[in-house]
Amino acid sequence: MSNLVPRRYRDVSVAELDRPLDPASLRQHLLGRDSYRRTRYIIARHGEQTAVVRVERATEEPLFSPITAVEVLALPHECVLLHLPEVDTAVPSQLAAAAARHAPGVRCVVVHGRYEHLNLILDPRPLRITVVEVVPPEPPKLLDQCHRVLAVADDLPPIELVPQLVDLRELAAAGADARDRLLPCRGSGIALEGMEVAFLDQHPARRDWLLLGCERSREIHRWFYGTDADHRDICPRRLAAPAPALTKCCLLEEHLEVAPGRVTVPWGASLELVRDGLREVARIAEPAWAPA
Repeated sequence: MSNLVPRRYRDVSVAELDRPLDPASLRQHLLGRDSYRRTRYIIARHGEQTAVVRVERATEEPLFSPITAVEVLALPHECVLLHLPEVDTAVPSQLAAAAARHAPGVRCVVVHGRYEHLNLILDPRPLRITVVEVVPPEPPKLLDQCHRVLAVADDLPPIELVPQLVDLRELAAAGADARDRLLPCRGSGIALEGMEVAFLDQHPARRDWLLLGCERSREIHRWFYGTDADHRDICPRRLAAPAPALTKCCLLEEHLEVAPGRVTVPWGASLELVRDGLREVARIAEPAWAPA
């Protein structure tokens, strides 16, 4: 199974061995030794060598009991130990990002991180989620919210975000249409050389313009002016994107929309809803994942 990450710090212990970390030596040293009842993984160290094993006991009732089985998960040639005090090793996405940045291609990455805790990720292969968003404003809000959620999410699989950004400035300037541009919200802060820009949320006087907006913007335009406007659709939900994808739509207000390969959150989604959205994307993409 890829992306194996122990669920809790207390599941992981460290053992210093006075012998090379080959399978026979690891089993000889560990079998029959007393082990804390919560320990499931042992990070074995010998000098600069690191290995990782999974252990079992006949019972977990007493505080300590003898190890009855040792499964070697990674040997020294497959392991690297990183000292990264800024990494919270309880967060799978932080472990995966550290592995990709500092030890690409290494099968087992052990991180000595924040709070002096150690944890590991075995066979890191983070789930790549496409985040479809428009800019400006910058940073792109949905993408920024996803990064903030993943910085603390200890219950989500390792995730790598892949931005797919639509630049409203490029979209507004495209084509030979010289009419003024109407944008949904002044928060975008767009200014275009040689072209007037108005914002729908300021209810400007009606003129001949090209609306860059979505269905909700068209609804507001009809409410304000009684007519439709020529428009270019900017709704992220309507854009093609590699699955699995997370995007947003202002037609949603308090709920998620789950479709094959894609989850959509409301345009003004809270961090809680964004977290729920990421969880749903992970569920439809990797339904069997769970921290070990």
